[in-house]
Amino acid sequence: MPTAESADLMATATTLTKEELLRDYRLGWESRQASLAGRKEVFMGKAKFGIFGDGKELPQLAMARAFQPGDWRSGYYRDQTFMLAAGELTLQQYFAQLYAHPDAEAEPATAGRAMNGHFATRILDEDGNFKNLVQSKNSSADISPTAGQMPRLVGLAYASKLYRQNPDLHQFDQFSVNGNEVAFGTIGNASTSEGMFFEALNAAGVLQIPMLMSVWDDHYGISVPAEYQTTKQSISAILAGLQRDGEGEQGFEIFVVKGWDYAALVDTYQRAAELCRTQHVPVLIHVTEVTQPQGHSTSGSHERYKSKDRLSWEEEHDCLRKMREWLLAEAYATEEELNQIEAEAKETVKVARTAAWSEFFNPIKQERDEVVVMLNKLVAETGTENGLHELVEHLEHSPTPIRADLVRTTRRALRQVRGQRSGARRELVNWLEQALAENADRYNSYLFSQSEEAVGNIEEVKVAFAADAPQVDGREVLQACFDANFQRDPRIFAIGEDVGRIGDVNQAFAGLQDKFGELRVTDTGIRECTIVGQGIGAALRGLRPITEIQYLDYLLYAIQILSDDVACLQYRTKGGQKAPLIVRTRGHRLEGIWHSGSPIQMILGSIRGMHLCVPRDMTQAAGFYNTLLRSDEPAIVIECLNGYRLKERIPSNVGEFTLPLGMPEVLREGTDVTIVTYGSMCRIVLEAAKQLADAGISVEVLDVQTLLPFDLEHIITDSIRKTNRVIFADEDVPGGATAYMLQQVLDEQDAYRYLDSAPRCIAAQPHRPPYGSDGDYFSKPNTEDVFDTVYALMQEVDPKQFPAIY
Repeated sequence: MPTAESADLMATATTLTKEELLRDYRLGWESRQASLAGRKEVFMGKAKFGIFGDGKELPQLAMARAFQPGDWRSGYYRDQTFMLAAGELTLQQYFAQLYAHPDAEAEPATAGRAMNGHFATRILDEDGNFKNLVQSKNSSADISPTAGQMPRLVGLAYASKLYRQNPDLHQFDQFSVNGNEVAFGTIGNASTSEGMFFEALNAAGVLQIPMLMSVWDDHYGISVPAEYQTTKQSISAILAGLQRDGEGEQGFEIFVVKGWDYAALVDTYQRAAELCRTQHVPVLIHVTEVTQPQGHSTSGSHERYKSKDRLSWEEEHDCLRKMREWLLAEAYATEEELNQIEAEAKETVKVARTAAWSEFFNPIKQERDEVVVMLNKLVAETGTENGLHELVEHLEHSPTPIRADLVRTTRRALRQVRGQRSGARRELVNWLEQALAENADRYNSYLFSQSEEAVGNIEEVKVAFAADAPQVDGREVLQACFDANFQRDPRIFAIGEDVGRIGDVNQAFAGLQDKFGELRVTDTGIRECTIVGQGIGAALRGLRPITEIQYLDYLLYAIQILSDDVACLQYRTKGGQKAPLIVRTRGHRLEGIWHSGSPIQMILGSIRGMHLCVPRDMTQAAGFYNTLLRSDEPAIVIECLNGYRLKERIPSNVGEFTLPLGMPEVLREGTDVTIVTYGSMCRIVLEAAKQLADAGISVEVLDVQTLLPFDLEHIITDSIRKTNRVIFADEDVPGGATAYMLQQVLDEQDAYRYLDSAPRCIAAQPHRPPYGSDGDYFSKPNTEDVFDTVYALMQEVDPKQFPAIY
């Protein structure tokens, strides 16, 4: 395995000028002083929590020297030195994030929404459109879950492969220059124990993509040492089998370098990045002997779990101390020069910290003072001094009020004067309304896209059928839809298990790999998490991926990364980044415990920030794909497993018609009971409605079509206003998606006002269905269940007309 000491390494560090070397030393100390100051700010109560990058300064300075415009980072929350060195973070922005400044101008990474150390660059302009990303140094938005940055990293590097090898993508030169961009990943040594790390490295080795992976190895994962974390206590040792046998062979290049050896670090990163960039070879750099001077975070002290010998060793091998020794030994600087740099770094950080705090706190203080004036006027006008004095006094003399204090005090004060007429009261109410609106923008906005390509802005195009439209298998409708979209937009590609050669297990991609090539319709290994991650990273880079999860049950492998990464991406960057990923899967009824899933409750609770489409047939699914592939928002589409062989008419505009999201469709009109459902249950409910009509009961059947968004125009309430009764039916567990739909309709839409009977829910049993048709019948709702539930509801209304059946 190569090491940084190999004789053939280019002596890059020794060719740097004195000014360049001292610039890095200065940056390293500024970053260190920011870590030290940040910890103090937390302990002073000016920030809630702190996690810092001290001890990792030198390897990150070296990495930044190899990072070029167009490149991408997918890292973790200790990469502050890298971001500073790359010019994508200022010290004032660093402290603004520590204070949770909710302004994207002051804190461009997350607008105060993520804790400190979570970095991102704003890759979108003010209109939500992609900037020219080959001219900027790019960082995808960090997430806290350990190793969660890995799946996305695969996609960022995979995009370079597609941009290089697919000539049809060369026109999109704002995203890539011939695929020359490297995706840099960073992770702590303990997090390499996560399955996502191993899955991502295997995927990168198979794909042969320009992914440069750095492991900062400080020997610990919070308090747990490497002997409990990693076999052989060395991630590079256990991954040695990834090492390629020679140039042109598949595999990784692996380097091991000490985190305090500046010259070797610079040399290693230059060589590694060149390999990645030119040959598209993935590289692992294991940076060993890294220290962590302040411990894991402000939550505790590392003196509790590190021995005195270890602490002494860390002090001796502190990377900045070692760089100082090297600079002096090589006569690049004098003691006086380095002392001056260190002193100036401390002062620079102090100035940035003070400026950041003033910019964050002064507007709040000004708002506080305005509220206090209004509160005192309220006291004077209403004579409620005794009731309000303590509230006003507490707010006025609070040394560090936050906006919640202002709103909380105002609300409590207004309670005291409820019912009283007062100009001051009206003024305070107006202030409160404005404050709530402003804080909604600060803390609740940008869950979804605000651009012209947002789902709600996609023009609806009605489906059209020729008079002689043939009846075909449902899968052929999807196949024609995908074919048309792939011809329309060369950025679209599909990946997944069995998607390529056989055209997916249900044949919706049949023949499309032969037509469009392996780069556009691609088989993958069995690795759901990184299939999705591959799509996230590619979508961040301007491509339009469709990532297939073969069965809905297997979405569990990927739900964490969907939830923590893509679903909240627009939100956690306040519109700074987007990844319009489409996850295609299939579920509901089939056979057996692991191929008949409808875990909708889990999905609904996990992916707010994505859309959830649940089409009842393949024509509806095609309409959703047509809409989503023209939009810039992420979504999951769940196709009906038992619908691929059912006959449907093929639309004449199969690649052009679009379906609006959040618009239920009335499948059957009725007057007695409204049944709300979706997906495969539509056919069952429609059959039951037909049988109920023979019994004298008129049922109105609505297909919600999408669960996120849900019934934007309250079509379901319009139906309930007519029938005065409602049943929610689906295949999820009791209290799952039926409870969600009930809450949306009764709570959000106030439909309870029109009910003459208690609402009912029809759901599956609280277990997965056993194998076989009987298992399906007795576990999931069937036609007879629907019939009996509706009949019982009508029996309560008119027992004479509808006598008991059983």
